[in-house]
Formats: sequence, structure tokens, C-alpha cells
Amino acid sequence: MTDLTTLEGLAEAYAYPPDTAAAPGPDGHPRPGRSWLRGNMVASADGAARLGGLSEGLSSAADKRIFGVLRALADVVLVGAQTVRSEGYRPALARAEFAAERAARGQGPAPVIAVFTARIDLDLSLPLFAAPRVPTIIVTCANAPAEALAAARGTAEVIIAGEQRVDPAAAVAALAERGLVRQLTEGGPTLLGQFAEAGVLDELCLTLAPLMVAGDSPRIAHGSTALTERLDLAALLEEKGFLFARYTRSVTNAA
Repeated sequence: MTDLTTLEGLAEAYAYPPDTAAAPGPDGHPRPGRSWLRGNMVASADGAARLGGLSEGLSSAADKRIFGVLRALADVVLVGAQTVRSEGYRPALARAEFAAERAARGQGPAPVIAVFTARIDLDLSLPLFAAPRVPTIIVTCANAPAEALAAARGTAEVIIAGEQRVDPAAAVAALAERGLVRQLTEGGPTLLGQFAEAGVLDELCLTLAPLMVAGDSPRIAHGSTALTERLDLAALLEEKGFLFARYTRSVTNAA
């Protein structure tokens, strides 16, 4: 049984599939494996993704440990601009406990944060952009406001994925081309819904809090298109009434 109190146990339980690891190519240089995008979200027992406008109130000590481990395993964290603004996102930390493992996998000291935004309505003076441990990426579209796009290019690496709006599949592929194949999205619900609609979400890590919230809080994913896609339960852990489920996309979609 997985020990939720140890980082080693959690890292083993949440390890990325082996074929996402870099492997030597014909010229002897490492070639990244296929990308794997996992989402990490928390919800109440009645499906609310926020409490008091934030996800923090739904979390627990074990949820925060898993949150840290998932970041420590990832090459890149994909996040929407609204979540950056509402949750006060900061640069990812370099975790000493994972330094050797990350170096062995050819990763940087901390995961890259990739912010998805069509309008680039971001405060670029925030530490996430002005003082990150590793450079932040802004993923936007060709139709982004020219002035905002120029400012972004002066602060962060910019990826153009799509014309009128950010294309989730193109963005995932562009990040993978940069060797950022172990991908983690922390939402919010709109971004997670877009990944699901695009068919690029490989795994969902869902913390279910033993709370009833009601109200008008959003679900963990929403979008313009309703879909029915079968998920397989890969693992289920529990601590103090909180459930920690790992779902992977099924090879057989529900009808």
C-alpha cells in the first residue's frame, strides 16, 4: 500500500509512464519520449472546484504533498491566465529532495510554468515572470494584442499555438518539441475542459474532499462542448476521508 506520508512512496505511485523518458536517438543524443499530460484537480463531494472562490479550502495535508510531488516529477506545469491571477501563482520551487532524481532524468531544477492566454492580460512584473527559478513560458495565439505580445516577448519565452485562440493540441505538441514531455496542468476548469475537448488529456489526478459545498462553484472542467469519454481508474488512495484517484484515458471511449 502506498504510504501517503513519504515523498518516495508518492513519487513511485505517481511516476510518469516509462515511455515518456528520454532515450538515445540514432546519433547518440537523447530524444524525448512521447508527451503525457496529466491534470491535477481537487473537488468537493458534490463536485465544487472552489470554496470561497479558491481551491485552497478544499485541500488537505496529503493533497498538498501530492501537489508538490506531481510538480517535482513534471517538466512543465500548464496553467490558465485566470488561475494565475486568482490563485496568485508564483514560480515553481526547486525541491532539494528531488534534485538528484531530476538531474538524472535530464530535467531542470524546477518545472517550467507555461501560462495559457489568448489576450496576454497578465501582470508581467510578478515574480512568476520577472524572477522565476526557470524561465516562464507564455502560450498564446497569433491574434494576441500586438503590444501585449511584444511586452511578453521581452519578459518570457513565447509560444504561438493557434490563430484566433490558443490551440490546446498544438500547444501540447510545441512544449513536447522543446523536450517538455512530462506535462502537468493544474487548471483552471476552462483550461482542463479545453484539453479534454481536444483529446490530449492522458490522465486525471483528482482529490475528492469530504465536504458539501453547494453554491455556484464551477466543476473541475467546463467548456463549450459536452463530451463523454471513458476513464479507467488506475489507483485510489485515502487519508482522513480524502480520496486521491488517478484516472487514465481508456482505450475504449464510452458511447
